Amino acid sequence: MKNWFKTLASTCAIIPLAHCALIPGGNIASAAEPTAPAAEAAPATTDADPALWIVKDEDTTIYLFGTVHVLKPGLSWFDEAVKDAFDSSDQLMLELVVPDDQAEVGKTMMPLALDQSGKTLSSRLDAEQLAAYQAAMASVGLPPAQFDMFKPWFAAITLSILPLTQLGYDPEQGVEKQLTRFAKEGAKPVAGFETLGEQLGFFDTLPEAQQVAFLNSVVKDLDKLGPTLDEMVVLWGKGDPDGLAVAMNESLAATPELAQTLLYDRNARWAEQLKARMDQPGTVFVAVGAGHLAGEKSVQDYLKEHGLVVERVDY
Repeated sequence: MKNWFKTLASTCAIIPLAHCALIPGGNIASAAEPTAPAAEAAPATTDADPALWIVKDEDTTIYLFGTVHVLKPGLSWFDEAVKDAFDSSDQLMLELVVPDDQAEVGKTMMPLALDQSGKTLSSRLDAEQLAAYQAAMASVGLPPAQFDMFKPWFAAITLSILPLTQLGYDPEQGVEKQLTRFAKEGAKPVAGFETLGEQLGFFDTLPEAQQVAFLNSVVKDLDKLGPTLDEMVVLWGKGDPDGLAVAMNESLAATPELAQTLLYDRNARWAEQLKARMDQPGTVFVAVGAGHLAGEKSVQDYLKEHGLVVERVDY
């Protein structure tokens, strides 16, 4: 099972939450992140023009915007047609609304992440897998023993995101974080397709074998996380959903169960919700992971099955 991260990075808004999950004795983020460097000059701004779509009838308009959940500073994407569409919208719709209170996040996440059966994470791995896992955790400053009480999916998500901070990626620069801030500044209501518990549940309900495969894949490809996300951000910034779909093809083909759970089933449900929303007047700006708006069985494909016309906004 290769490149699970390609699917995760462009479909799941919970990815940044690995930075705020608590373990006994402290915060895992503080263990993995280096001491803040001295202030540096602001990075040069790079123009990005991510893809934007529109669905409308006589009194309702819905914009569809694909996101990347963590970004490096210096990308100028909130301008031109994207900003115009956002500013004209009455509401922001995200995959989920992440609670501001990190204690609330922990209360939802920890009961799912902890293995109540008493079976340790290390006991699920063979000797070779365990050695590789322990080395990977040590490489990002995380103590493997403290994760023994957790399920494999939680360790995999944590391990898949923490190294990115060392590569310059910042959850605070993520598209959802910024759009949420802009919405609050403009007193624009923000809603979510899913709850935090529902999205975490997609991982928690994976069979044990798939969770272990997920963890082993992250460990194996840990040194590729940065280049993988770099590639996806370039395609996103170029407004190239077809290229993004091709980049995801290998991971989707190799992990059909994950693709069905994290991508296709959710796309179909969201399309149903958006079809129902077309019965109400107003303008909605929908921002979900770019993978949901790329390739076959995208949100757009399911909207078309409901008889709606989806057009790409040319800008």
